[in-house]
Amino acid sequence: MHGTSPLQPTAAKARGAIEFAAVTKRFAGGAVAVDALDLRIAAGSYVCLLGPSGCGKTTTLRLLAGHEQPTTGDILLDNTNIVGLPPARRGTAMMFQSYALFPHLSVLDNVAFSLRMRGIGKAERHAKAQAALRLVEMDPYAARLPAQLSGGQQQRVALARALVTNPATLLLDEPLSALDPFLRGRVRAELKRFQRELAISFVHVTHSQDEALALADHVVLMRAGRIEQQGNPEALFDRPRTAFVARFMGGHNVFAPEGGRLFAVRCDRTRIAAEGSGAAGVPATVTGVEYTGTGFAVALAGAGGEDYSVALTEAALHAHPVAPGQRVTLAWDAQDSRPLADAPAAGP
Repeated sequence: MHGTSPLQPTAAKARGAIEFAAVTKRFAGGAVAVDALDLRIAAGSYVCLLGPSGCGKTTTLRLLAGHEQPTTGDILLDNTNIVGLPPARRGTAMMFQSYALFPHLSVLDNVAFSLRMRGIGKAERHAKAQAALRLVEMDPYAARLPAQLSGGQQQRVALARALVTNPATLLLDEPLSALDPFLRGRVRAELKRFQRELAISFVHVTHSQDEALALADHVVLMRAGRIEQQGNPEALFDRPRTAFVARFMGGHNVFAPEGGRLFAVRCDRTRIAAEGSGAAGVPATVTGVEYTGTGFAVALAGAGGEDYSVALTEAALHAHPVAPGQRVTLAWDAQDSRPLADAPAAGP
């Protein structure tokens, strides 16, 4: 799509400033899904809520959408407290993982459905639906049924349906998980482009570290209902605050010297030295070598069963081959170690 978005004027002011203020969500039985959450999201930004299953990221999205209500705390959207408002009056729109298209309705009527529920006349709602379909380049398919579309096309229709109400914030619940890797990359680029053109906030829940790093202006990594670390993708990946962040984001080895402070070293900055070479480091045993397409990932086990990984170029591996069962030393440069905030490793 080139030129001006049909849903927003040129140079539109960014919308979708979000604030969670001490938000807690308890479910029946006392289970705490979100625990005293404080989070600010700048207007017009792309934010990924990331973390393992059960960390609270989907509940956070549902609280913002109005599908759940907080036990305590406030949620503000563009300086308006939206707690207690129904979903249709919040200025948010949700794009679900399943797309949830009505199989008996045409593409055009699927996109226009929410406008129909608001009592908007047929001519006006169809005009707005056509504009939303043009945005996602699906207007030639307006008369088709969902079953006549590919998975990627259905997703574009779901996106158009979410955008047709001109929300200040678009909420995306695992929107790429059902797509094949090739299509996932294309749709990822399109989502980022739509977000820039519309100048609204996108809040995207994902399990995928790669997805978050590729899409987000701001990544929020959650654990047990709280924020473990947040920031721009580069900071979160290269400067993990805790061992959990280093391990979950991937790409790091976590070392635990006895009685010393934990620290992390990126896998591509960890070296493999021959056993007995005199190199200072950690003894390990090679457990596997995998070709990644751009190099090799060498899996290793420490003396205490720790899992390590080293990223090597083809040239480096061919110059100094390693094989499963080989004992080696893991080494690194001091400037590449990142101290972690976790408690010191226990002594013997």
